[in-house]
Amino acid sequence: MLTPTPTPDTDALYARVEAAATGTLYRLRRTERGFDLYVDVPQAGRGARLHTYRVALRPQEKTFTMTDVVRTVERGPYGASRATVETGRVRYRTWSRSLDGSERHSFSSADGHRLIRSAAEELGWGERKPASQRTALVAGAFGGLIAVGVLIGLAVAFWP
Repeated sequence: MLTPTPTPDTDALYARVEAAATGTLYRLRRTERGFDLYVDVPQAGRGARLHTYRVALRPQEKTFTMTDVVRTVERGPYGASRATVETGRVRYRTWSRSLDGSERHSFSSADGHRLIRSAAEELGWGERKPASQRTALVAGAFGGLIAVGVLIGLAVAFWP
């Protein structure tokens, strides 16, 4: 895919997402292919998690692809830590509360998806599924067909 040059449509979408993210924990930055909306997910003393909604724009088609990238660092005993990265469509909710009840944090990955989708829909942009999600759907359908074929084969082989 070619790097999109800024157009009035891409600038309008960026501005709409930026306006929707104002006053929230979400931050926005332009990338070669579009933009990233990212947020530090509150973690109660267990480490750190950065959720990035990577948006690739196709201005000529007025479509976008959204991919989640979640980087997590978990602290273990004696200063040991473990880092993981998840990519694709990541859905989760977290919530925590301090022991004395003074701090409460909650996060849903669906909120960022909604923020981007609503801004895009208002401007007439459509969403395309990322390649990883399309591949998973095809693999799932293929696996389902194989399972049905096996069941039919077993039914034929063992029919009285």
